[in-house]
Amino acid sequence: MEAHPGGSNCGSIVLQWSNIVAAAQKVHGLLGWGGLALILIAVCTVIFQIGRRRLSSFILRWNRWLGSVAFLLAIWGILGFLKQGGDFGLGIISYPAPDTVGILSILGLVIIGVVMVAPGAFFRLLGGFASLLGGLFKRQPIPKYLQKQLQETPPPTTRPGAAVGEKPALPAEMEEPVVAPERAIPKSPLVAPQRAVAAEAAPAQPRQELRQVAQEVWKKYGQSSDLVVVDGWKLPPIEILDVTPEIEFGEADNLQRAEIIEQALASYGVEAKVAQINAGPAVTQFGLEPGWDRKFKEIKEKDRDGSVRVRLEEVSKTRVKVERITSLANDLALALAAPSIRIEAPVPGKSVVGIEVPNTNLSLVSLRGVIETGSFQKIEARSRLALALGKGAGGESVAGDLSRMPHLLIAGATGSGKTVCLNSSICCLLMNAPPSEVQFIMIDPKRVELTTFNSLPHLIAPVVVDTDKAIMALRWLNKEMDNRYQRFAQAGVRNIDSYNKNRQPGEIMPYIVLVIDELADLMMTSFDEVEHMLCRLAQLARATGIHLIVATQRPSVDVVTGLIKANFPTRISFALASQVDSRTILDSTGAEKLLGRGDMLYMPTDASKPKRLQGCFVSDAETERLVYFWGSQQRPEVTPVRFEDMSQPIWGGKGAEDSLLDAARELAQEYSRISTSFLQRRLRIGYPRAARIMEKLEEEGYKRGTRETTE
Repeated sequence: MEAHPGGSNCGSIVLQWSNIVAAAQKVHGLLGWGGLALILIAVCTVIFQIGRRRLSSFILRWNRWLGSVAFLLAIWGILGFLKQGGDFGLGIISYPAPDTVGILSILGLVIIGVVMVAPGAFFRLLGGFASLLGGLFKRQPIPKYLQKQLQETPPPTTRPGAAVGEKPALPAEMEEPVVAPERAIPKSPLVAPQRAVAAEAAPAQPRQELRQVAQEVWKKYGQSSDLVVVDGWKLPPIEILDVTPEIEFGEADNLQRAEIIEQALASYGVEAKVAQINAGPAVTQFGLEPGWDRKFKEIKEKDRDGSVRVRLEEVSKTRVKVERITSLANDLALALAAPSIRIEAPVPGKSVVGIEVPNTNLSLVSLRGVIETGSFQKIEARSRLALALGKGAGGESVAGDLSRMPHLLIAGATGSGKTVCLNSSICCLLMNAPPSEVQFIMIDPKRVELTTFNSLPHLIAPVVVDTDKAIMALRWLNKEMDNRYQRFAQAGVRNIDSYNKNRQPGEIMPYIVLVIDELADLMMTSFDEVEHMLCRLAQLARATGIHLIVATQRPSVDVVTGLIKANFPTRISFALASQVDSRTILDSTGAEKLLGRGDMLYMPTDASKPKRLQGCFVSDAETERLVYFWGSQQRPEVTPVRFEDMSQPIWGGKGAEDSLLDAARELAQEYSRISTSFLQRRLRIGYPRAARIMEKLEEEGYKRGTRETTE
């Protein structure tokens, strides 16, 4: 009879049962029931990770696995205290050592696990705890009144009748009333302490204070031997300008606003993504990348059970049109809680749509901060007429060359920063050019803006504040342009650069910059003559080194005419009242949405769209220092130009004759009846000019072909 295989196996198990029980008792004694459970959990976790094919997590997150092992050992030690961890658990707590050693061992394992699993949070917690302890044990400062008493008075003696613990008497300066914070005057780094006290004592004389500060700056820098000297003139150092700290904007706020923009567009069915964020001093530009406009069709299918299922299949996709984004400007402003936003579609040179959102806090752009940048230094290396304009929406510095503009037209409402832009442009030219290279003619009908520069040696004549004299200054400048062309013809050159090449310092022909602060006042005084002379200068004066910077706060068509605008290709627009004014100055809308306080749109000659900038700011103190620095230098006696000698108008004013007036006289003698429309047809001129000629003929006595004799 043959033995069954199963019976032999059972028999062998029965025979070895005693050995199996002994081995299990040994394992239980070594690990304990708790240890066996922990090992079982660990093995199941590893098998689960292998089953999900996440073996790479053992390498990428090795620190977390080691921390988990430390936590496992700590739990095993706790089981050792409970007599469920076997000999291994007792070994972790160093049994039979005192319980304190075991507790410290478990606590050390827990700390190691925390450090390995979350090192950043642990060290932040540790740093906060250390700072808390440092604050508790920090030595308290001695009160100010006790410091002064300890320094100036001997140790106090007990006086008769003094109460124990009485508070010492306050010094005299602490008994005086404290000045309110809003009345305090900020101290400039260039102001000495005693001058700052004097400024607080007498705030009613700001002009004298500025002059005294300028004198101290001249004493500090004017006699220095490190200054650059050009043609005997010392150029002002860059330290004469103030350094303005810039406001840093939080990245979290910009990311939150970018998410709001994406969600707002998605709610209107426009798919878009913010690809880049450029934080500027006044606005932050969010570069929006348009998404896809997808079309789907429904496809019905039957599964194995016979039920009908609907599946969407993408048929086509096209890019979202830019017009759909620009039409949502007001909705985006509502979502962002912004007063207004400007959409630039697209951003020049980039495949994104720029959404310019105003910042909550405007950062001041100092003139020194732009002058010290590389973009300005490159232009300054090749030209004396470099202008620091400001910083763009992305924080980049923008500079320009007045000799290549070649003329600049500025428009802006009252208080938008137009005059500050003029002052910063003038100060920028004064930082780099002596009077032998750049000279100015300043016309200020408002009488208060440009009179600060009256003591400059760069001025051909004192600042012109009378409108009649301003017209004479324009006549003189036209005559000077003609004289320069005659000198060019004699020398056989074409422009001022060729004329000044290889000439001695005393023979160099200087550039002339004409600055007009308010064009509207001049146009109201003598419209025809001012328009003619400005257009003639803008067309012909570039080669002679004469450049114009003209500003107005009323950019209407009767002030900024078509001829003037055509000859001023470079324009700057600050905040304006309406879209009509914006179209007049820039040929596009957008200036009516500017924020003011230096926020501007800059239209260079070679650009098709304006660029948004935050203009440079120059304080009155900086201007006073710069003017005093130049005015304090020794200069040769130069007789200022007398514009009064140009009383006879060049064209179009009172007493001037039209070139077609003689032809009109001949027509009046030849025909019995003449009229304005008749002159307009026969002389092929416009109605305004024909009307002026007709009025002149009537003044001379011509009426319907006969000339009356008047006594």
